[in-house]
Amino acid sequence: MGVPNVSIVANRYLAGNFAPVREEHTVTDLRVTGTIPASLDGRYLRNGPNPLSDPNPETYHWFSGDGMVHGIRLRDGKAEWYRNRWVRNQAVAEALGETWAGGPTHGGMDFAANTNVVGHAGRTFAIVEAGSRPYELTYELDTLGVCDFGGTLPGGFTAHPKLDPVTGELSGIAYYWGWEYLQYVVISPEGVVTRTVNVPVPDAPMVHDFSLTERHAVLYDLPVTFNLEMAAAGRFPYAWNDEHPARIGVLPRDGEAGDVRWFDVAPCYVYHPMNSYDDGDRIVLDVVRHPRMFDKDRSGPNDGKPTLWRWTVDLAGGSVREQQLDDRPVEFPRVDERLVSQRHRYGYSSSFGDDVIDGADFADAGLLKYDLATGGSTFHSFGKGSGATEGVFVPSAEGAGEDVGYVLAVVYVPETDTSDLVILSAQDFAGEPVARVHLPSRVPFGFHGNWVPG
Repeated sequence: MGVPNVSIVANRYLAGNFAPVREEHTVTDLRVTGTIPASLDGRYLRNGPNPLSDPNPETYHWFSGDGMVHGIRLRDGKAEWYRNRWVRNQAVAEALGETWAGGPTHGGMDFAANTNVVGHAGRTFAIVEAGSRPYELTYELDTLGVCDFGGTLPGGFTAHPKLDPVTGELSGIAYYWGWEYLQYVVISPEGVVTRTVNVPVPDAPMVHDFSLTERHAVLYDLPVTFNLEMAAAGRFPYAWNDEHPARIGVLPRDGEAGDVRWFDVAPCYVYHPMNSYDDGDRIVLDVVRHPRMFDKDRSGPNDGKPTLWRWTVDLAGGSVREQQLDDRPVEFPRVDERLVSQRHRYGYSSSFGDDVIDGADFADAGLLKYDLATGGSTFHSFGKGSGATEGVFVPSAEGAGEDVGYVLAVVYVPETDTSDLVILSAQDFAGEPVARVHLPSRVPFGFHGNWVPG
């Protein structure tokens, strides 16, 4: 299905490989260079903003575009299909001349589900934050409708849930401008909300992600808060707030709001933790730290260089040690998902040139692999003009050790103005890709995705 071309505009998030694609594709038996490992049996899914109609370039914010999910099905060494579909919230469905599937929205919020896509309880969900609920998708990525997990989700959900590899529970921190609290939500392996905890906070902060350990949920209450003036002007409604303290809250996973302990940190913003774990009376948090956010530049995350830090919370001493691990600009950190909430050694992230943070494109961005035990790292370049925004680790077998497997990423190919799904060997990270699955069109630089086993 096609829509009219978007005009060329002076907004970096509507140009180059940020620009939306204009068609939905269903392509089978994709062309492959190299050999897809036979152990890769599942779907690689990605989500990101892809405006259906022409937005106003003066007010358009990267985070506000209509959601589009992309998926590649791998099985038996073949790439069986590629599909991309707009998530049919009410606005998108009506713009396409379709009947909106409807469903139990929260507080009238029906934002574009444009940030992440996850599999849980045998189902597929496109998700966003700030008060909206997930949209459930079919296996082939068509929209089924709004989901409140059988009436058990009291409000909106999060764009960044964490799956506990031991319990199978899916947890997250939900926020909404109309709440005076953050809500810790736990969803059972069967897809039912079993626990919520409302933690009071002032100023309605934007909380994109959180951290999970075996014993704790860690909340990031940082100086980006709801801005009524910007909301009233029809602009992205969150901005830097010097009056709002930077702190992290430690909630025992079996505790209540009164059990949260707050720890001050230097003013900054964190979109994405890499991982976290308990270490006796300490909590280790590896995070990508931005010095400021939505301060001078309110069209996207462009206020300074994001870098990898380790925050060590001393529960006994009541303090946080803040240590920078790398001075290169990075984002979208990931670990082996089997180690979420557990001690990890390796991590993977996108790595950008310094000019990217100053408003250039993501071109030339590659992937970094960190060895956090030795402090070493390995960089994989995809070539000049290319760019990769997130690498997802997939083990080579169910019982394979950490880092024994593959890192999958969608990479822009400037020569053809298309994208490839690139499969790297985690243990030969700088080497030639194991395989490239050639896609029929671009996958715009977006946000997050996951590997969902078959």
